[in-house]
Amino acid sequence: MTPLSEPVSARYKRAAIIGGGVIGVSWAGLFLARGIDVVINDPRDDIEDLVRAGLKEITPTLAELGLDTEDLAAGLSFEADLATAVGRVDVVQENGPERLDLKQRIWQTVEQNAPAHALLATSTSGIPATAIAQAMRQPERLIVGHPFNPPHLVPLVEIVPGEKTSEETVRQAKAFYTALGKKPQVLRKEVPGFVANRLQSAIFRECVYLVAQGVVAEQELDDIVTASIGMRWAVGGPFRTFHLGGGPGGLPHFIEHLGRAMEATMWPALGNPTFDEATVATLIEQANEAFGGTTVEELAAERDRAQIALMRALGQTPDAGTADRA
Repeated sequence: MTPLSEPVSARYKRAAIIGGGVIGVSWAGLFLARGIDVVINDPRDDIEDLVRAGLKEITPTLAELGLDTEDLAAGLSFEADLATAVGRVDVVQENGPERLDLKQRIWQTVEQNAPAHALLATSTSGIPATAIAQAMRQPERLIVGHPFNPPHLVPLVEIVPGEKTSEETVRQAKAFYTALGKKPQVLRKEVPGFVANRLQSAIFRECVYLVAQGVVAEQELDDIVTASIGMRWAVGGPFRTFHLGGGPGGLPHFIEHLGRAMEATMWPALGNPTFDEATVATLIEQANEAFGGTTVEELAAERDRAQIALMRALGQTPDAGTADRA
């Protein structure tokens, strides 16, 4: 995450988070730690218990990032009525189910009841803003603000404008996420799944294929990735990596001498697996062998500690002194 030039709560006092699941709780924790009051809208009867338990779980990570977690939930409230929840907020971050009809209904209500100045963002992981905004009277107000999970920790937010999203909304979204300490990237055009998820899906497809074919086991594949391309891409990314792989001639030399061979021999051989019963059984069996002795909470805490160490090495954590409370 990037250092802040001014407290985000100087501009954004109150946020509505629609959907109190894993992504919603993560956003809530980050917003609260940045001094923004949060109202959660979710129809589940036990949502308050779920959210408070989730905040308790991620509090150590927020503190490790140098954010203020004292009385973290002091600015937290809950409102089951959507129209009321968004009535006096500065930003709406929606994280509802990936159903177009539901999102369209949500945003119709939000548009009719949220203040005119409020930033309207959806955390959808694949539905374009253009489709969601078709039911809105002011489609220029809606934008995709897609985080990489978990949002309170991983810096990326993909900002994806729809066909009618205004430039002012894009600027507002970029400024907001930057002020949160995130590293937003504005995509140049809409594409299903956006960028990070498409890359992740493409790599995971080949991972599933290699495991299903018996080339490697899951744990072995994880070790291969973290000891090679995972480490390399964290520092340079794919294009920079292959540019350096081309030596003095850079990317043009790489493409001519190695890239064309990759295209001819490796690309056609890439797998196209399906989640049939046999493949799923293999994946689950190996996952139980590799991870079954450790709880998901313990694995997540281990991941977060390692992620923070990596972010610090890359200079992507916020300065401890930049945390603020309203």
